[in-house]
Amino acid sequence: MANNTIGTDGVLRDARSRYRTDQREENGAHGAYDAEVRRGGGAPRAEVDVRREAAPADVAELLGESGEVVVRARRMFDGDRLIQLVNTYIPVDVAQAAGVEQVDTGVGGIISRMREAGFDQGAEATEDVSLRAATDVEAVALGLQAGSSVMTINHVGRTEDGRVVEVTQHVLSDGWTLRYSVPLV
Repeated sequence: MANNTIGTDGVLRDARSRYRTDQREENGAHGAYDAEVRRGGGAPRAEVDVRREAAPADVAELLGESGEVVVRARRMFDGDRLIQLVNTYIPVDVAQAAGVEQVDTGVGGIISRMREAGFDQGAEATEDVSLRAATDVEAVALGLQAGSSVMTINHVGRTEDGRVVEVTQHVLSDGWTLRYSVPLV
């Protein structure tokens, strides 16, 4: 089981199992974040803005999309504490088929809706973690000094045939620990 905790001393994000269906849908949760915050006794909430626009060039290249995509821009909280800023980019045809252009995507969130619509992301996703300077907007939102570094996670979900159906960019507040397992043989 994922060991994700969100407390006053920081956030532990255990990537080894957080996206498994049983984790995302636990007790009616509406996705991995909702489940892990509830599991830790917190009060998850999100401010969600869903719109269509052109994706940033790096995301558009991953998605193979040159026009508009569906963007799910979220400010994710535990109670009143902002934990992360998250933008998810989805090809329009996938978003329409999966019904994820509304704020509430139901139990399990967008990964569950995509699976139901025939865009199963299979057994794994790819996540790149990097450190970069916060934008002015990010620094203000996260309560950081201008020019502070932020850790980011770039999550890419692909179908079995290799089509990228989701790119999610997480910008993390202070105090995060990311846990991964790597094979030794």
